[in-house]
Amino acid sequence: MRPPRFDAGAAARRLASSHRIAVLGCGGSGKSTAARGIARILGLPLVHLDALHWLPGWQARPEAEWAGLQLELAAKDRWIMDGNYSQTLEIRLKRADAVLFLDLPRRVALWRVFWRSVRLYGRVRPDLGAGCPEHFDFEFLRWIWDFPRRSRGKLMAACDAAPTGQVWLIPRTSRDVRRLMSELRALRVLN
Repeated sequence: MRPPRFDAGAAARRLASSHRIAVLGCGGSGKSTAARGIARILGLPLVHLDALHWLPGWQARPEAEWAGLQLELAAKDRWIMDGNYSQTLEIRLKRADAVLFLDLPRRVALWRVFWRSVRLYGRVRPDLGAGCPEHFDFEFLRWIWDFPRRSRGKLMAACDAAPTGQVWLIPRTSRDVRRLMSELRALRVLN
């Protein structure tokens, strides 16, 4: 069965009334870019989880500290957070009004990550922690390749189990995401 067509107007209206938004998706799906745009339009505090998780030299923050930090951030009244981190996903999902799951094709994600690595090689992106320069990471590319089989189902199960009142918005193409952002900007101009 084919999934229903993404309604960018309805999605924009729902995001505009949300105070806590989790942005999920495969690496390279555009989570950070979408979160940055939505934060700017809605005036929400932006949290790039990658910037907090990765310490200099691509060292992961210790698990207990990482979970505590997310509990602290999720407890706030207003935020938009981008990043998956399945081991702490439940912390964010318990507090989110809305979840934007960028369910774009794997080939799009792989191309974007490859191009980003070429374009920004050796530089630190604003959505990453200090001391974490862009590089070619074959393990990350493998994670993207395996995402549909290993991670997508878990996210869809979380969507199916979402509490009453929490909405999951699932654009499946880059065009869907562009339309969502356009609709969201138009809503903000009208208000």
